[in-house]
Amino acid sequence: MHSKPPFLSLLTAAAIAAPVPIASAADTVKVFVLAGQSNMEGKVQSKLMEFQSTDAKTKDLFKHLRDDKGWITRDDVFIKFLGEHGGLTQGYGSRDRTGVELEFGWRLGDHYDEPVLLIKAAWGGHSLVKLFRSPSAGFPADEKLQAELEGAQNRVKANNEKHKKSDPLPTMDDIKAGYGSSYRNMLKEVEDTFANYETMFPALKGKKLEIAGFVWFQGWNDQYGGAEQEYESNMKHFINDVRKDLKAPDMPFVIGVMGQNGSKPAKGAMLTIQEAQLAMQEVPEFKGNVRAVRTDVLIDKAAEKLYPTWRENIPEWEKTGSDHGYHYLGSAIWHLRMGGAFADAMLELKK
Repeated sequence: MHSKPPFLSLLTAAAIAAPVPIASAADTVKVFVLAGQSNMEGKVQSKLMEFQSTDAKTKDLFKHLRDDKGWITRDDVFIKFLGEHGGLTQGYGSRDRTGVELEFGWRLGDHYDEPVLLIKAAWGGHSLVKLFRSPSAGFPADEKLQAELEGAQNRVKANNEKHKKSDPLPTMDDIKAGYGSSYRNMLKEVEDTFANYETMFPALKGKKLEIAGFVWFQGWNDQYGGAEQEYESNMKHFINDVRKDLKAPDMPFVIGVMGQNGSKPAKGAMLTIQEAQLAMQEVPEFKGNVRAVRTDVLIDKAAEKLYPTWRENIPEWEKTGSDHGYHYLGSAIWHLRMGGAFADAMLELKK
């Protein structure tokens, strides 16, 4: 569907292909790509992290992340999230927030002798059916594209009439350009890191980057317009394409399964997407190299219990959660559990 991205000229086989002979493990950096939408961005507010990491009832869950001076910044685990980069610590989610990357990177850093680098590419509200759609999935049917074009043109016409403007109408090329744009931007994030990592992370100067794994945490925006019905197909294309484009054919791939249903059974489109994500580990060519991790079973039950009445109990809620249900309640505990489970699944695949 899309032409070969220019980024492959930089990510040469020598840079990220299957392991090549190296002088020692100390010369290699394990690189993990973390991609998805807002829940991969991370929505745990810093003020909740600060409270729970110092409160007697919960601080033990965070003790490995802090010392007597506050939050630890790792000198062996590094992260790039869009315009931010540095040693891993809390706060690498959305502004003043943290996500699953913290516990994920922490556990991997503890496991590997080599340095670990996380490249996070996540944008809120981006679907797999369109923006993250990968090349081999192709474009939707012509009638769907035509309906999308007509809808876009009608909106521009209405806006022009209302505001007495003369903005040009979208073309079919404009519509098609949106498909796969986040997929391509994700690859550009990897490209940028490989091209500039020695400047971003001086401690890694002279070391070789090695793609070691991929984590996908996404799904919410594919619940609409029937997109859930093609999620399984699109997910399979995505895994194959990202392995091809990163020149890592056996790259371990972890899927964070949608779990905003929490303690209640999923239904409707969410259930369809869950089943599609879980199905990936049963695809014959993916057995042993793809793992789907349920996130609903990791729920922070205290946050779930309080959420329905959070507006009437704001002081208590701010000690328990920090966002809405679609963002896993902004629960620090839930996010730590998910990040840890993703790391454990990755390490099992690496065996």
